[in-house]
Amino acid sequence: MNNIESPENEESAKTLTTVIYALYAASYFVGVTAIVAIVMNYVKKDDVAGTFLDSHFRWQIRTFWFGVLWGVLGTITMVFIVGWFVLVANGIWVIYRIVKGWLRLNDGKPMYTD
Repeated sequence: MNNIESPENEESAKTLTTVIYALYAASYFVGVTAIVAIVMNYVKKDDVAGTFLDSHFRWQIRTFWFGVLWGVLGTITMVFIVGWFVLVANGIWVIYRIVKGWLRLNDGKPMYTD
């Protein structure tokens, strides 16, 4: 179901998606912004259903939860040295996902080409 019926609503939703990417990026400096971003993803998810922005929301949500998972596993295994590598790899992976998503959003493209 597409809840974006006008160009103004679509532009507003695209701006919101951009803000969410920015909040995820800012979380590297102010960690709490990732929490704000994931809450916004879930609250506004139905508003973008059926649009190309829906794929960006799925991308953002998956990035958050897999980032948390690997962050926790990396932290737990830090005592075995391997955790440090897991944390660095996770940090790079999350940055890659933010950048790739933001660039595709800027080009007006969905994240997944089914």
